[in-house]
Order: sequence, then structure tokens, then C-alpha cells
Amino acid sequence: MQKDKFFKVIENKTHPNEKLVKTHCSYCGMQCGMNLRVDTSSNRIIGVEPRYDWPVTLGKMCPKGVTAYQQTNHNDRLLRPLIRDDASLKGTKEGFREASWDEAYALIVKRFKELQGQYGKDSLSVFSGVSMTNEKCYLTGKFARVALQTRYIDYNGRFCMSSAAAGFLRSFGVDRGSTLPWTDLHETDCLFIAGSNTAECHPTSMFRIWEVQNRGGYLIVADPRETPIARRADIHLDLRPGTDLALANCMVHLLIQNGHADVEFVAKHTNGFEEMREVVKDFTPEYTSEITGIAPEKLIRAAEIYGKAPNAVVMFARGIEQQIKGADNVSAYTNMCLVTGKIGRPKAGVATFTGQGNGQGGREHGQKADALPGYRKITNPKHVEEVCKVWGIKPEEMPLPGVSAYEMFELMQEKTIRGLYLLCSNPAVSAPNQNFVREALKNLDFMVCADIYLSESAEFADVVLPSVTWSEDEGTVTNLEGRIIKINKAQEPIGESKPDWLIEVELAEKLGRGAYFGHLKTARDVADEFRLASKGGYADYYGATWEKIDKQDGVFWPCKSEEDPGTPHMFLDHQFYHADGRAQLCALPYRPPAEEPCEQYPLRLTTGRVVYHYLSGNQTRRIPFLRDMCPEPYVEVHPETAERYNIAHDEVVRLYTRRGEALYKVKIIEAIRKDTVFVPYHFGHEQSINLLTIAALDPMSRMPEFKACAAQIEKQPERMNIR
Repeated sequence: MQKDKFFKVIENKTHPNEKLVKTHCSYCGMQCGMNLRVDTSSNRIIGVEPRYDWPVTLGKMCPKGVTAYQQTNHNDRLLRPLIRDDASLKGTKEGFREASWDEAYALIVKRFKELQGQYGKDSLSVFSGVSMTNEKCYLTGKFARVALQTRYIDYNGRFCMSSAAAGFLRSFGVDRGSTLPWTDLHETDCLFIAGSNTAECHPTSMFRIWEVQNRGGYLIVADPRETPIARRADIHLDLRPGTDLALANCMVHLLIQNGHADVEFVAKHTNGFEEMREVVKDFTPEYTSEITGIAPEKLIRAAEIYGKAPNAVVMFARGIEQQIKGADNVSAYTNMCLVTGKIGRPKAGVATFTGQGNGQGGREHGQKADALPGYRKITNPKHVEEVCKVWGIKPEEMPLPGVSAYEMFELMQEKTIRGLYLLCSNPAVSAPNQNFVREALKNLDFMVCADIYLSESAEFADVVLPSVTWSEDEGTVTNLEGRIIKINKAQEPIGESKPDWLIEVELAEKLGRGAYFGHLKTARDVADEFRLASKGGYADYYGATWEKIDKQDGVFWPCKSEEDPGTPHMFLDHQFYHADGRAQLCALPYRPPAEEPCEQYPLRLTTGRVVYHYLSGNQTRRIPFLRDMCPEPYVEVHPETAERYNIAHDEVVRLYTRRGEALYKVKIIEAIRKDTVFVPYHFGHEQSINLLTIAALDPMSRMPEFKACAAQIEKQPERMNIR
């Protein structure tokens, strides 16, 4: 690395009574390094400064990161438990009163026991998130299966990372979001980035991406919108939403046809080449252009650049994953790396941009419906036995696999699930087909929500428990590289708020399951048990001690012993995780989106992020600067489309699909396809774009198709103000 180019050293200067606490940002998977400034006289965080010694981002921070500290002492923080006395007000902020922890716990235990006594153990469910530490994610899985003894647990990564997980598991036999460290990226020769608005969603990666071009390398971007990164790309593949599988198959077809396949690598280290070649042979540039709308010459040039590059990295994000064939898209793009042998060495491989701060670690250690710690499978008796030894239960006591996140809401509507423990997630904004999801939440007999604020989802709860922000606790998270890092506590919890791990331990004890949780007195206790539970699994964290993490600026998993430094580069020995050590080249026939445009709904609706907000906006919409920069959602419309509908910039229109409708201001912009409209998804209540999105699920990952559905715009009788 050219440290004189990227690295900057600044002497930290502190005010009287100030200390700096080294930690990482609370938001996306970049996990940018920061120092929180703490006033020791008041024990309050008062500011932030970047960490120039953090090797991934080297002092870079985005607007969310520099204001993240403002969430901790915000006036909207929940400080005491809340109990709802008026069930008729569910779905609103009304009807709550403050209560003691003892009263809240007593009510939760009473209602949980009543429901399980009348309807069985599986009448309860847990829905969690991955903006938590590994320790909390791990303990949540244990809490569901040992304390509540229910099969029904899933998490919001099902709406974010599940397709990447499924695709990588099929192709490699293991799911680590990046096969190489981020510090390699600027030294590669070609970046092929699909479905990622990187400049807004992961802006602190951009200095490495620009450096590829500065060094004479190439940037190829596949996206329906001309995002900031697409404008700078050497080639912008402007495909129709939902057609990535055709594009990826075309790339592989051209790579083989033009002699860019690594025949020796394919023969020695992969299976499935002939079957895959048979499928992709039909995806000529001309045929692919008919499906995707991309000009054939662009497709030919993109394959040529990637094929000739000595080293290249294929990268992608939710744009390709949040589709009914998201897992297929991931494996299809991964085929590009495998067929050319551009994997298993520095500066080459495949990587996904992780949306949530612990999107990698949070899916590895037991929050998924069929997963156990260490990325073990609950359907594998040997895996179950290994985890049961750590938990102190018998294998026959382990609940069966559950169902995916959206399918849990279907079971709530059917009354199979009657109780919900919700933490660190806001599905009343983030789930698709919101009218259905909100009715399902209302249909619950009893709901508990643990959160730092009264979120849109907490409005449906019977009991709300005040949890802590990331800066009031400690633990580890795993960033988008697969690097395990340490989050450090900067101030004591405010009010009566408690860490989620402690809430779960205390609830387990009151539910009569304290024998399995009572020994967990600190976050470090949870960390030590978590490391032990992951030992021997595919995602082995056993050797990633807190001390080693501090010493090495993070530890890449797998890390199997205290002597093991970790694994920054995957597959250096070209040994993959399938039983025969080979990777799988996948034959993937094209499937269209679940809902194609028609006469009644002629437009394609797609959704995504803006730089100023995070996920459902529960945190960022409360930060004054971030709210002021993007106070409301909008619908992006191409000028020619706007002219066809006779709508003007800033005019309010009705956007609707078969599932719902909402009013949005129009943003006329040339950087979008004429057949496509785009709305950011960070907004709640009647501004939520997920009132319109479709709940069609990927058959493998169970990911909903957020990125493509059929829509229509309707001009309103008169100009309106919806703010």
C-alpha cells in the first residue's frame, strides 16, 4: 500500500476532561474506524473524529458516520419500559405508560407462558437484526431455542444478505462476503460492480475504486440508474431491473467464447462446467440485449475488459440480491470469477457490499431459521450435537428449523404464531407488502419490542423494552470483508436502558431457564461462550480473542486457534468448502421477475438507499442534519416519462402497484431508464415504499423481490404538499 498517498497522521488533541474511545461506526458493513469523544466529567459522548490508523477506510467517514454519536443521547431515547394498556391503539404511538422492569418482565413471562401453555412452544417467535454485535446475535439464537424453546426465529438479514449467503454457499460451500481484504481493491486491474450504488451506500470505499482507474485499470458498473459511480464507469451496463441473470450468463458466454476461460483451473478446481456452458451458450449479446435492454456492443466490451484483466474483482450488492432469483444472480456473477480462475489470490476474487454493520457475522451464528453458531445447519445431526454440548441441552431438545422472515408474518396472520419478541429491527417499514405485514403484527396476541426508540414496529407492541445504542456496550462485529473487529463502550447506558444480551439473560432466568444463561454476567462472558460455540464450524471464530483483534486491527475468519492469525484471503490453496474441495459452476436458466410490466402497470419500480439514511431510518431520520438533507422520499422519473404523464418536477403524484399506493414528490432526472421509477426505502408510515413492493420470494434464499415490480403513476387533480 502507498501509505504516502492514502495515509494521514493527525495528532489527537483533546479538551480538558475529554477522552477518546477507539471504536467503529454503527451503520453499514464498512464499519469505518472512529474515536468517540467523551466528556469524562459528565460521562457523555460529545463528538467524533475519524481514525486514520484504521486500515480499511484510513480516516474516511460519510455523513451518517460523523453524526452517528448523536443517536446515543437523543431526546427520543427510550429510558424506561413501556406497557400498552389500550390494545385498540396498536399501530400508533398512543396507549403506552411507563413501567418498571419488574412489571414489564412479569407481564412478558405471564403472557409468554400462557400462550405456550395453550398453543404450544412454537406459538412464540423471535425476529431480530444484524445491527447488533456477534455476541448479541449469537445469544438471540440461543434465547429463542433454549429459553423460549421455539423453532420460529429469523432476522432482517433475510431482507438484505440472504441471497448472497445462499449463492456463495452453493458456489463455494461457504459464505464469506469477500474472498479478499478491502485493502487489495485499489491494486486490482478491473472492478465489475453490479447492483451497487457504492458512492452513496458505501462511500468510504470510493477512494480505492477511483484509484483503480487512476492506475489505468477499468471500472464496469451494472445498474438501471446512472448513479454517481456509473457516471464515472468505463462502461455502464444500464439493464432493466430484475434482468441480472441474463447479463451474468452473457458475460460467462462471452468469456468462454473469446478464450478467456482458465481451462486448467476449471478442470482442477471446479465442477459443473459443461452443464453451465450448455445453459449460457444461448446468451449471445443480441439475445441478452432483448432481455436487459443493454446495447450488444456494451456487453461485448465489458466481457473483453474483464477477460483480459490480469486481476479482477466482481462486486455486488442488494441490486442483484433482492430479486426472486437473487441467489442465482450471485452464483451467476461468481461464475465469472471461477471460469476465468480469477479467485484464490490477492487482488482477485468476489465481494459483496454488506448493508448492515454486522450483516456478515449476524447471519453466521444462529439467528437464521435453519442456522446454528459457526454457520452450522440445524438439519445436520452432528452440527446439532456440537452446539448442544456448549448449550448444555440434549440434541432432541433442539427445535426444528423455522421459516423465513416474511413467512413468519404469514404464520402470524394465520394465528400459528401468536407471540413475538422483536429486537433491533423495524419490519413495519422494511418488510415488503406492508399492508399485509402491519395487519399480521396487529393480529398477534402479544408482542414485545426491544429498541432504542419507539420505532414504527414498536407502535404495534404490548411491551417496549429500552435497549442501548452501540456506544453503550461492547462486543465484536464482522465487517464486509469478513474481518472481526471490536466495538468499545464509550458511555454508561442512559436512563434504565439495558443491553439486549442482558435483557435476554434476565428474561431467560424469569422464564425458568436460568440454568443455561445465568453464568453470562458480562458481554465478555457471552463472547467467550460464543467463540466456543463457533469452534469447528465453517465460520470458526474461536481464535479471534478480543486481545488479538486489538493487536491486529481485526481478525479475518476462519480463525481456528489463538495462534492462528486469521484468513484475509480465501481459497489461496484453491481448496473450496464442498466435500471434494472443488467450487461449483452453476447452470442457471434465466427467469424473469415475478411481476412484469403490463398495460395496467407499465413501469418497473425499484428501490434503494440514499447517502443520508440507514435501513428503515429509525435512527437517521432523528438526526437533524441527516433529516434536513433528505427529509422525505421522492420518486425518480425520466424526463420523457414525466412528459408522457404530464407531470412536473416537485409535483406530487400517486404511485401504486397491485399491493398498495403512496404519494410522492417527483424528481425528474435523466439518470434513470425511461421504463423505470425509483423510490428510497428509508421512510415509514404512509411514506413507506414497501406499501407497494411485492413479497415474491427467492426459492433458495427466501429473499423478497424488492428490486422489481410493476407499477403505475397517476397525476393528481391538483398540486399537493405532503410534508
